[in-house]
Amino acid sequence: MTPSLPTGLTDVAASGRIVSRREVLAAVGGAAGVSWSRADAPSVADAAADTSVQVRVYSGPLPLRLRLPNAVAGSGDWPPSLRDATAAVEDAITQVLDYARERSRLESLEITVERAGSIQLSRSAVQRPSDAVVPSLETVLDGFHRRLRERDALTGSTCHLLLCWEPLNYQVGYGGTLSPNAHVGDDADGSPGDALTVANVGASEVWDSRDVTRNMAIHETLHTFLSSDVVEAVGDSPCDHDLGAAIRTADETLHVSPMASAYAGRNEIGSGTRFHGTGCYDHEAFHRHGGTDGVENWTHTTELSEATLEGATRYLERTVGP
Repeated sequence: MTPSLPTGLTDVAASGRIVSRREVLAAVGGAAGVSWSRADAPSVADAAADTSVQVRVYSGPLPLRLRLPNAVAGSGDWPPSLRDATAAVEDAITQVLDYARERSRLESLEITVERAGSIQLSRSAVQRPSDAVVPSLETVLDGFHRRLRERDALTGSTCHLLLCWEPLNYQVGYGGTLSPNAHVGDDADGSPGDALTVANVGASEVWDSRDVTRNMAIHETLHTFLSSDVVEAVGDSPCDHDLGAAIRTADETLHVSPMASAYAGRNEIGSGTRFHGTGCYDHEAFHRHGGTDGVENWTHTTELSEATLEGATRYLERTVGP
């Protein structure tokens, strides 16, 4: 989940916003079960009263060069990279619910995906002197958790996704989540709990591409809906990255799904993503993997593998019921 990043960068130009599959379906009245808000999210109490599970997306501090063009254009302070990442998460949740309902499962479940505005992280209780320059993932998540408690935003059934812009933070890397707040509705002690996760949009945008940004936002969100026992029951491996797929679409091209992103390539710079993940993975245990011999081109799809869809469905069935 956490690849290392070197110092030195050249910012990349942000691309325009795409329209997600969910938005197309919503326009014609389809895909019931997922709610979406472009404005700041409603209160947690209102959301909890209407749905079983929520995904709330927050923006961390952004450089002025990213905020200013959007403010001038009247589109708020979220740049296209964050808006596209949020839309990708929303589409992934729709895929899970579509998969489940096609099989007469999770028919009464609703999941909201909401943009919850910007957030300044609280000072972390676990902060070390070195964190003042390059905060660790533990420090970022602890500060995020403290701020959510201050906002009274913890419901027991919410995934809180922080989109941060820290392209030089090698300790956070592309992002991640940590116990005891790693899974929605399932604390380490067995009691209901919220999950916190981070996607480092700054890293994927600067070092990779918008396609990687979308996939890593989905990747880090789905970690909170894939526990090791459920993953092992689906894929014979407790590592949720192994539920991903990397499919050859040509002799030299591999097409990578979200849970395989940062783990599908060779463990070297520039293979799949600029930096390889440091979490668990085994290409032979992937849902599908076409091998990396001779691969020079890497493309990325937001479409989830069947194993990922099944794993998330089983987790939701266990956590919130049919």
